[in-house]
Amino acid sequence: MSISTKKGDHGLTSLWSGEEVWKNDPRVEAYGTLDELDAHIGEAKHSITIEDIRKILAQIQNDLYHIMGELATANMSYPEPISLEVCDRLTDIVHRYEENLQLTGFVILGNTLASAKLDICRTITRRAERKIISLGQVTQVPEAILVYVNRLSDVFYILARAEEKQQGKLEYIKKG
Repeated sequence: MSISTKKGDHGLTSLWSGEEVWKNDPRVEAYGTLDELDAHIGEAKHSITIEDIRKILAQIQNDLYHIMGELATANMSYPEPISLEVCDRLTDIVHRYEENLQLTGFVILGNTLASAKLDICRTITRRAERKIISLGQVTQVPEAILVYVNRLSDVFYILARAEEKQQGKLEYIKKG
């Protein structure tokens, strides 16, 4: 089977659940933005210096496949939905890194290549969250997806700061 089906040549695409929708449908916009995020995570992994963070990013990519599948499913239930327990894992990551970092103010972003890439992931996550909220205004979106994506931007922020600290480049905004 070829990945080039020619079915999308006129602006339509098929959801995982079989329905055909326009490529700018809010559902496609939502999972498409997460697909963009996934590609940026893949790139970021090549710059990461902390092995634990590389493992976290790989797990996030796995989670995103489930979320994208769930978002690409209409009028039926997705076989492997994301759970609130997975969201708790993200919260635990944030707390663990916060404890080590002891942040004391606003930071200047992107002081290493790895942290800059993670901050790009963070901003794409925020855009994806806005797209998912827009989708939720026209159809039901599972709570766990909303919680996961909201927590995910915090994870990228804290992991970026950990990368900066590891390299001695965590820099705070100077007052006055």
